[in-house]
Amino acid sequence: MPVCQEKMGRVRHILDRGRRFAIVDRLPVAEMDVGEATAIYWLLSSMTSRPVAQKLDGTMIYDVLDTGQQALPGSGVRPDKTNTEIRFHNDNAYNDTPPDYVDLLCLRQAESGGHSRVISFHTVYNSLLARYPHELPRLYRPFWFDRQREYRTGESPIFAAPVFDSIGELRARFSAHQINGGYALRGEPIDAEGAAAIAAMLDVFDDDGLSVDFDLEPGQMQFVDNRALGHSRTAFVDHPEPDRKRHLVRLWLRDRGRRTYPG
Repeated sequence: MPVCQEKMGRVRHILDRGRRFAIVDRLPVAEMDVGEATAIYWLLSSMTSRPVAQKLDGTMIYDVLDTGQQALPGSGVRPDKTNTEIRFHNDNAYNDTPPDYVDLLCLRQAESGGHSRVISFHTVYNSLLARYPHELPRLYRPFWFDRQREYRTGESPIFAAPVFDSIGELRARFSAHQINGGYALRGEPIDAEGAAAIAAMLDVFDDDGLSVDFDLEPGQMQFVDNRALGHSRTAFVDHPEPDRKRHLVRLWLRDRGRRTYPG
């Protein structure tokens, strides 16, 4: 355990003062069942930061896999429950207290696709400053986000927040999917300045030289600073057998506030 604590302390150091991204290689998942692998993953992750709820019902251990559903505005179906492409985003951008760190354990890969990518929002900001300086100020003003049905009775289904803030250091809160859903639920188109700013973000994302691309392999654990980096995955095709379907387990980590979803 002391050796594990030392190694996971190094991961925390990388997340806070290094590249903000780490892969721990790897748990021998072929020698474990899902419960054993998840338990060890929880223990190791807890040495890095505190796991918190990922849903209003208190879910802390979240399975990332395709359920065959569609992630439509207001449906509450998150894109990680589909096999479609997920563009660069921050997890839980539509909540007051998003996680500080996002942790993924790969149990099984897809038959094809499902490649992972990470990008620094500091790099994105610098690219916007160089290429789209007129669009940048709009990203400091609020956008509407779809809250994915994670709210109590009587609360609004949408949430307003800017993409960028600079309290201490630059932090991001972005998801094109949830922003598009937020305006759809509001029943109005995004304003022209906002649409141009989002288009500029997506154009920067398409610069392959700015991101790190990789295949997360079974047993590997991925850690990202959720407010400094965006992460994404390409669309994928699953194996036909249910017990071979692409399966990742996700934890959200945050030392601030309460462990509940609202924080």
